[in-house]
Order: sequence, then structure tokens, then C-alpha cells
Amino acid sequence: MNRIAVVLLTAALVIVFALLVAAAAGTLARLDGATYPTVLMRAATTFAAVLTLAAAVTGALAQFLG
Repeated sequence: MNRIAVVLLTAALVIVFALLVAAAAGTLARLDGATYPTVLMRAATTFAAVLTLAAAVTGALAQFLG
């Protein structure tokens, strides 16, 4: 039961971090003069990249720890 709580908390933390990074990327793109559709695409791409990186790091760590 305790392990499930840690996994869920970690997943929530990764998602919140990805949202913050995506918001920062969107803000920087908007400050650079990008249009709103471009800003949304950059934010979405950044969000997906952060989640992909987190999954890759988790997979690599699982090989060493498991």
C-alpha cells in the first residue's frame, strides 16, 4: 500500500513539473513574439518531451535497480 502511494505521488509530481516547464516555454515563446497557436504547440511539445524524458530515466533506473 505504501509503495503505491509513493508511485502515485511521484507521477503527480512529474506531471506538475512538466506543466510548469511547458508553461515557462509557452511564456518565453510568447515574449519572443510568437502567435498563440505557435505558443500552444511549443508548450505541448515541451510537455511531451518532459514526460518522455521522465519515462526514459525511469526505464533506465529500473534496469539498474530491478
